[in-house]
Amino acid sequence: MRLDKFIGHARDLSRVQIHVLIKRGAVSVNSIIAQKGAQQVSESDVITLNGEPVLLAKNRYLMLHKPIGYVCANSDSEHPTVLDLIDEPNKQNLQIAGRLDVDTTGLVLITDDGQWNHRVTAPKSQCKKTYRVTTVAPIAADTLALFAAGIQLHGEKKPTEPAQLVLIDEHTAQVTISEGKYHQVKRMFAASGNRVVALHRESIGEILLDPALPQGKYRALTQTEIEAI
Repeated sequence: MRLDKFIGHARDLSRVQIHVLIKRGAVSVNSIIAQKGAQQVSESDVITLNGEPVLLAKNRYLMLHKPIGYVCANSDSEHPTVLDLIDEPNKQNLQIAGRLDVDTTGLVLITDDGQWNHRVTAPKSQCKKTYRVTTVAPIAADTLALFAAGIQLHGEKKPTEPAQLVLIDEHTAQVTISEGKYHQVKRMFAASGNRVVALHRESIGEILLDPALPQGKYRALTQTEIEAI
């Protein structure tokens, strides 16, 4: 890895700032003052900045309780993003694993581990997501069978994969899907003749939204949760 990239991953510094520090002689590799940011280094090298060791940060795995009004994007011109709720260095390296609509609440996973993110989001992973849904009209009895058989959505080439629907009351249900099509849950209910008025994601795979986590807050995943994906 390039020296400037290594420092950028470890410290919340821009590449320009890093190059200025190198020119000032503030960066050393194995006790030798570095001359160029393009110098190749590895984790076994001892890198210091102003005499202090620079250690490559470990991958981060976060659980966020998303509130309404935030978009799952790194930047947006109209709405605040879920990353605005994260107080972490080098936020630009974080990826959102499993997005939610601006008016949907619940579990969002955030990481800088690209392979882990892929395991969450890749269609072939069949990583199940469970939502709590509130509808404007009572949920018809035949909706359970429709979801279990798969629904042909407008603009899609083939029906959805079978989904599990568990009724809680006549306007509320728990829905589990294994795909991530655009507005999928809302479109499935629309195709069944109903409309979703509230949507909340409760789980992704075996990771459950922490009931003690308030909206707008986040915490690190436990090792068990990380390994569950």
